[in-house]
Amino acid sequence: MIFDRTIVVGFLVIIISGGTLLIFRHPHVNKVFVASIPDRPQRRLFLASVAFFFTFASVRIITYSNYHQIGPFHDVYFHGRHIHHLVWGILILLLVGYGWLVEAGSGDKQTSVAAGRLLSLFYGAGAALTLDEFALWLNLEDVYWAREGRASIDAVILFGALLLMGVWGGRFVGALLRGTSEPHRQQG
Repeated sequence: MIFDRTIVVGFLVIIISGGTLLIFRHPHVNKVFVASIPDRPQRRLFLASVAFFFTFASVRIITYSNYHQIGPFHDVYFHGRHIHHLVWGILILLLVGYGWLVEAGSGDKQTSVAAGRLLSLFYGAGAALTLDEFALWLNLEDVYWAREGRASIDAVILFGALLLMGVWGGRFVGALLRGTSEPHRQQG
């Protein structure tokens, strides 16, 4: 059970999130990051995008190896019921949503900035785990490797594009939503 696919995915999410936070704690990297992406929402969207695409790629690789019986991975069963990885994605999204409801990571202190970045990374990972099995939502059966499973790839592409639009087009979109011609710059 130690090589359970879910445990590996969980460790990957934690390791990628922790490693990314450590990288951004380096003063030079943090300075370049803040200078390159000046608005806090775009920085959070960037981190969510990184976690989203890394988690999606990792889960697809692990699932592929599981499906073809390569390596020590297997499905998770609880009382005879297969637990899909979208369950863990939904739980992560619920925890991130709760964190944002209690305004974790919304202040300007260094610990608050780190909490906001961690929540952003977890959001991206949770979204990837959930959307990777989007076809399961639609068909209410495991069609991951079937033709109907293509809906999951489409959902990942659309949501990934939305995240990236928020990063690179965020100021433009934000100005449109605010009804101003000047992009808003938020410090922090």
